[in-house]
Amino acid sequence: MPALPTPAEIRRAAAILRAGGLVAFPTETVYGLGADASNPAAVAKIFAAKGRPQDHPVIVHLGSIELLPLWAGDIPAAARQLAAAFWPGPLTLILERATGVPDCVTGGQDTVGLRIPSHPVALQLLQAFAGEEGGRRYSGIAAPSANKFGRISPTTAAHVRAELGAAVDAVLDGGACAVGIESTIVDLSRGRAVLLRPGQITRAQIAAVLGTEVELPDAAAPRVSGALDSHYAPRTPLELAAAAELPARLAMLRGKKIAVLARGAAPSGLKDVSWQAAPEAAADYARELYASLRRLDDLGCELIVAEAPPAAPEWQGVNDRLKRAASNY
Repeated sequence: MPALPTPAEIRRAAAILRAGGLVAFPTETVYGLGADASNPAAVAKIFAAKGRPQDHPVIVHLGSIELLPLWAGDIPAAARQLAAAFWPGPLTLILERATGVPDCVTGGQDTVGLRIPSHPVALQLLQAFAGEEGGRRYSGIAAPSANKFGRISPTTAAHVRAELGAAVDAVLDGGACAVGIESTIVDLSRGRAVLLRPGQITRAQIAAVLGTEVELPDAAAPRVSGALDSHYAPRTPLELAAAAELPARLAMLRGKKIAVLARGAAPSGLKDVSWQAAPEAAADYARELYASLRRLDDLGCELIVAEAPPAAPEWQGVNDRLKRAASNY
C-alpha cells in the first residue's frame, strides 16, 4: 500500500475543491471524483469529465452527521437509526432535500443522496474541506465514481489516472479500496425503507436495524447513481454463464479469444482463454471485481465470460454489478 497523503496534501486538495476544482479521492467503496457540492459550476465539471447525463444525481459525501441538516430537509428516525449503525460506511441514504441544495446534485429531484464514507483519507479531506471562508460555507463533496460514465468503477488511484488523466486537478492515493463495489442505497424519503441499489450492506442487515421490511423499488422511486440497466461495463462485451453451464459455453466459443472470470482455477486443456481466478467469498470477490474486469478488458479479447456467482443475499451487490455490466451483450 502506498504512503497515505500527508496533511499538507490533504489541505491542498481541500483548497482545490473550495476553488471549484476536481479532486479524485479514495473511499472504502470506490474512488470518487469530487467537487464542492454547493457550487454548480464545479459540479458541472464532474459531469463534463465523466460524460455523465445532466439528470443523473450524484451522492454528496459528508465528514460528520452534524452536517446532515444542511442537505436534508427532513431526517426521519429511520435515517438516524441507519446512520448510527452504518456510518461512517458504505451506505447512502436518500432523503428529502433541504432548501438551497442545487438541482445539479439532485438531478432536479426533490431528494438527495448522502453518506459518510469510512476511508481515513476521505474523512480527512471532508473535514479539511468543511468550514467557512470568504463568507461562504463549505460542507459536502459531490463525488460519483471517478471514471467515464457507465464504465468500470476505479478501485485504485492508477485506475483514475488512466481513465480521466488531466481532467482531474488532483488525485489522492489511498491504496486499493477495501469494499470494491459502490455503496448500498436506501430511500427513506417516502415514509418507508426502499432498497434502490444493493451493496456490501445487505437488505437483511438494514431490516434488522429498522425492525421493518425493506421494500424493493417501484416506478415512483427516485433516480439514483448506478441504477441504469447498463453500467459498470468493460469495453469488451461481457456475458454471464451459470457455473454448471460454463464448460459447455467455453466449448461453443472454441477458436475465439476469450477471457473468463470464475471462482476456482482454470481447467486443463483450454486454448486461447485468459482465465482470471476470482475469490470464493463474496466480500473478497467484490473487493477484487473491478480490478479483475479492468485486467481482462485490457487483454483485447473478443468476449469476457463471467461465471455467475451464487444467488445468496451476501452476493446481491456483486450480482447486480455483473448483471449491469453484461446488459449490452
